[in-house]
Amino acid sequence: ANDFSCKPSAAHPRPVVLVHGTFADMSDSWQAHSPLLKNNGYCVFALNYGSYAGSGSLGIYGVGEIAGSAAELSGFVDKVLSATGASEVDMVGHSQGGMMPRYYLKNLGGAAKVHTLVGLAPSNHGTTLDGLFTLASYFPGAGEFTGALCPACEEQSAGSAFLTELNAGGETVPGVEYTVIQSRYDEVVTPYTSAFLSGAGVHNITLQN
Repeated sequence: ANDFSCKPSAAHPRPVVLVHGTFADMSDSWQAHSPLLKNNGYCVFALNYGSYAGSGSLGIYGVGEIAGSAAELSGFVDKVLSATGASEVDMVGHSQGGMMPRYYLKNLGGAAKVHTLVGLAPSNHGTTLDGLFTLASYFPGAGEFTGALCPACEEQSAGSAFLTELNAGGETVPGVEYTVIQSRYDEVVTPYTSAFLSGAGVHNITLQN
């Protein structure tokens, strides 16, 4: 990822931006996806976002306030578009990384710069506290960030004020295509159906179907 000299081809005219989830980083999340896309002719980019209270020094990202993370994403997309000469990107995001871009699309002008958002088990309607602690157990040192040191955790709790506002007035924005890919056996985004979106331009996929 992040070859800023890459120029999109006619076959793949839009750069792909990969967005990791809570407690994760771009290296751990995309070590398989990124080279696979690159080898198939895509310009691929990824970022680390959402460091909070020094978490980045521990390799833990995606824990800061989601609106701030969306602003980081906005700046990164502008950098990608400037470098590649493309007018739009496609995004693939995991968990928070599939939900957080929706704030960018809705509130920060991202709808004009994103063609497609693909969410892999995105936390579009939040999760239970058990789900967040389950997630933290997969990342060494992340447990201490599930409380006061993880604003994004609180904002991803089912029924949070952040998600209520994000989903108010429609869950999609015009001009963007949405795909959600989810497993019915997800142990973090629970219930698994909370990943799915409703609205125009949405394609919800359950893996077991």
